[in-house]
Amino acid sequence: MAGIVSYGAYIPRYRLKRMTIFQSMGWINPTTIMLAQGEKAVANQDEDSLTIATAAALDCLGNLDRSAIQGAFLASTTMPYLERQNSGILAAALNLREDLRSADFAGALKSGTSALLSALEAVGSKSLDQVLVSASDCRLGRMGSPQEMIFGDGGAAFLVGNQDVIAEFKGAYSLTADFVDHLRGSKTSFDRQWEDRWIRDSGFGTFIPKAISGLLKKSRLQITDFSKVIFQCHYDAERKSLAKALRMDPVRIQEPLHGTVGETGTAHSLLMFVKALEDARAGDRILLVSFGSGCDALHFEVTDQI
Repeated sequence: MAGIVSYGAYIPRYRLKRMTIFQSMGWINPTTIMLAQGEKAVANQDEDSLTIATAAALDCLGNLDRSAIQGAFLASTTMPYLERQNSGILAAALNLREDLRSADFAGALKSGTSALLSALEAVGSKSLDQVLVSASDCRLGRMGSPQEMIFGDGGAAFLVGNQDVIAEFKGAYSLTADFVDHLRGSKTSFDRQWEDRWIRDSGFGTFIPKAISGLLKKSRLQITDFSKVIFQCHYDAERKSLAKALRMDPVRIQEPLHGTVGETGTAHSLLMFVKALEDARAGDRILLVSFGSGCDALHFEVTDQI
C-alpha cells in the first residue's frame, strides 16, 4: 500500500508582525489595516525556497536509511534556477543515490500536491520503492499590497513508500482550470492579483467544493467520514462560508496557520497536512485539498504506525 512513511517541515525562525508592515507601508494602501493581525514567517538573507525545501527534507528523513530513496520531487513557484534542476540540487544536498528519478514541479500553487500525487502513484504502481517530495515557497509581495501581508515563507516534505506507512493513500480527484486569480511572469518579482470578490466566489467558492464533491462521489464517502479536512484558502470569511456550504463540522477543519506563518504557496496545504498528522490517531481519515490552477483532493487513512 502506498502512503506517507515520514513527514517534516521547516519554517524560518524570523517573524514579521503585520502591524509593523502596516505602520511602515500602510500609507500606500490604508485598507491593508484589515489584514494587520498576527505575524508571518520570513526567510533569512541566506535562505531561499531551495534551502527551505532541503531543511524540510532533512526534518522528514531524520535517521532513516536514504539508500532506498529512488525519487526526489521538488515543488515551488520560486525556485532559484530556471535552467538547472533544483530537485537535483536537493538530492545532492541530501546525499541521495545517483540512480534517482528527479523532477521539478512548478507553475501553480497546487504543484505541491501534484508532486505528492505523482510520488504516490509511482510507488503505488511499483515503479519506485520510495520517493521524497519537498515543497516550499518564498514569494515577495509588492510593497503596500495585500500580498505583502498574506505571504509567508516555509516548506514541507514527505517520504512516500509502501512499507511502514503512517497514512495510507486511498484515492484522489483532480481539477485543472486556467483560473487566473493571480499570476507572475518570468521577468517580474511580484504577483499581480485580480479582484478579491471574484477570486473568492469564482475561485475558492467554486473549485474547492467541486473537488471535494468529486472525491466524495468517487470514493463513495460522506464529508462526515473525515476526521480532518484541509483546504487551502487565505480568506477567513470564505473558509467559514465553504465549511457551512459543505456542512463540515468547524472542529474538523484544519487550522490554516495564517496568523503565525502566512500563506506559503505550494507548501501551504502540505504544511497543514503535517500539522494534521501530528495530531492524528489511527483510523482517522484526512481529506487534503490544494488550490491553484484547479485543485487536487487527496484522501488518506491514518494507520497504527502513526
